[in-house]
Amino acid sequence: MLTSFVLVNQAQAAVLPEDRADILYHRYEGGGMTIDGPAVLVRKSVSEKVSLSGYYYADAVSAASIDVVTTASPYTEDRDEYRFGVDYLHGKSTMSLSYSNSDESDYTANTLSFGVSQDMFGDLTTVALGFAYGWDEVGKNGEPEFDEEIDRYSYSFGLTQVLTANWIAAFNLQAITDEGFLNNPYRSVRFVDPTVPSGYSYQPEVYPETRTSVAGSITSKYYLPYRAALGFEARYFDDDWDIQAYNVGVDYTHPIGNEWVLTTRVRYYSQSEAEFYSDLFPYRDAQNFMARDKELSDFTSITVGIGATYKLPLDDYTERFTGSATIEWDHIEFDYNNFRDARETDAVAGEESLYSFSADVVRAFVSFYY
Repeated sequence: MLTSFVLVNQAQAAVLPEDRADILYHRYEGGGMTIDGPAVLVRKSVSEKVSLSGYYYADAVSAASIDVVTTASPYTEDRDEYRFGVDYLHGKSTMSLSYSNSDESDYTANTLSFGVSQDMFGDLTTVALGFAYGWDEVGKNGEPEFDEEIDRYSYSFGLTQVLTANWIAAFNLQAITDEGFLNNPYRSVRFVDPTVPSGYSYQPEVYPETRTSVAGSITSKYYLPYRAALGFEARYFDDDWDIQAYNVGVDYTHPIGNEWVLTTRVRYYSQSEAEFYSDLFPYRDAQNFMARDKELSDFTSITVGIGATYKLPLDDYTERFTGSATIEWDHIEFDYNNFRDARETDAVAGEESLYSFSADVVRAFVSFYY
């Protein structure tokens, strides 16, 4: 949700990021979930070669999703995330180092990442390499003895190319390996049980302890003659849990005068199910690994969004500061092809309606450049 808030254009790899301060509010609402909170980003150069950044992000979660209400009680939770980074510029190379920490009542995530980018061929080509290591601690509320760990290794490669004076494109490849406790300690699967009135019972999920995934994406931006821009993205994902996914999207940016910039976008996403996923297993302990997480099922989604950015008239009062205010809204429709609505207690087990829901995402932020 925060892509537009923290994204740094790879095409400017040989230049330190701009000094800036951002204040953001975000809100996600849909499917019984409400997630909202503030975020703050501050970036400042301390010399011609070094830039420091600090980032704070908080959200409050109110959950009464279908996963929760069918097997547990609704809950509320708070999460805080901190990130610190440094960028070092040397000639046409930029090196970046960052550390982030995210903490909530039953989950702590730490990530250390390093990246290097190099401009070449007259600054028309930028090559970027990255590595990140994450170590997470998984707990379970109400069970203090529950303590599991996850290690994550991420490798990335990026190539940005200026094709013409009006056209830029980028290719990105990422490989991730996860090891440890990869499932949700609260989530359950359901299995056929003719001894109970509902026709099914629940047992805890069981996941493999390793997962390797690879994703590749292509993005492109074309500048139109009347100051507007047209963008395109395509991404493919594959992992050893037998999930294949892809998404395609287009966006359009249109300025109005010198103060306003309007954007609109549409994105389509589709994925297949994990090999050990089932909405309803035939009996208890039907196989070694079992999942009923709807995010591992076969589903599609369509996102449409709009946004508006207004250039703040700060230069009327000072030459040092400039700024902008942005508001964005996305509407998402999720359709699940083999995850059923178990809240339908009057339906035969396994014949309930397929589940679907819609969600709205709002982001509002102010940016100051100095």
